[in-house]
Amino acid sequence: MAAERHGLELHSLVTEEGTLRITLDPVPLAEPGPGELLVRVEAAPVNPSDLGLLFGPADMATLRREGDALIADVPLDRLPAVAGRIGKPMAVGNEGAGTVVAAGPDLQHLIGRKVGMIGGSMYAQYRRVALADSLLLPEDAAAAEGASLFVNPLTALGFVETMRAEGHSAIVHTAAASNLGQMLVRICKADGVPLVNIVRSPAQVALLRDLGAEHVLDSSSPDFDAQLVEAIAATGATIAFDAIGGGTQGGRILAAMEAVAARSLKSYSRYGSDSFKQLYIYGMLDVGPTVIDRHFGFAWSMGGWLLFPFLRKAGAETVARMRARILAEFRTTFASTYTATIGLADLLDPEVALASQRKGTGEKYLVDPSR
Repeated sequence: MAAERHGLELHSLVTEEGTLRITLDPVPLAEPGPGELLVRVEAAPVNPSDLGLLFGPADMATLRREGDALIADVPLDRLPAVAGRIGKPMAVGNEGAGTVVAAGPDLQHLIGRKVGMIGGSMYAQYRRVALADSLLLPEDAAAAEGASLFVNPLTALGFVETMRAEGHSAIVHTAAASNLGQMLVRICKADGVPLVNIVRSPAQVALLRDLGAEHVLDSSSPDFDAQLVEAIAATGATIAFDAIGGGTQGGRILAAMEAVAARSLKSYSRYGSDSFKQLYIYGMLDVGPTVIDRHFGFAWSMGGWLLFPFLRKAGAETVARMRARILAEFRTTFASTYTATIGLADLLDPEVALASQRKGTGEKYLVDPSR
């Protein structure tokens, strides 16, 4: 491939004046070196983490098209939170899949094969990746089947690995009707891990029950807190993974865990039980403050959980085992479904951009840059 060839790539830029600009820009395509692949991107999911980088701190009510760019205003009081990216065009798209069109001298046999990929910059026509950041798909697999085989599958498996490594035996999960949540239901059912699923509507309860989930709670129910206590008592869950972040949900989970632990106290302690309770926040579906009403003693911890730090800590052997399972079960446990497939240019349409931002259950978009 000639060095002067270019491909289009989506960029998100925040200016110091308080403007978000999303543009499709030409980028040079370099020849892949040893251990590298050049892939024509044919499928890339729109994950919440992608939306966070794509739209950043913008006021979505101001979204508009101006020429070849999608524009939105950024309130000035939000700029300090993204100071590190001001003036820097950010490539978007954590993962994707496509066809290998060129390869390093040691990987020529992979030309024409489809691979899944991770590493960012996937909202582009082409992506150069290291073989270590790709997953060779079966020859009969479509790109759409391999587009979401990293972020959600590795996160769901990472929750179970974290649970085991930290000495817990059951999990509480919020926003559990998500694509990731459905994967976690299948994993826990197959592995015999008790799981408490928290959703926000009767329809989502029915969705997870159809997948075989035993404990599914509707947070909009008037007796939700009482149901949560009983579900935690039944499972023994002492670790929770919260996709919501803001609001009171995390604190209510810790309080329910303490209410269960208090049932075993032989005498009153003003410090609460010794049963350790862990809350991990891994998402920001609610960007407001996290509200913790501390009436559950002192044997608890709250922190953040991110996939890539977990993978580094887990080590190569564990990650290889996780990836092998994902590939073996990519059409079952780790299958993803999509609301619609859009092209790169569609992301510059305000209506499409707002629809992708809703993050509703069953509303997952797939970007096909080859369209």
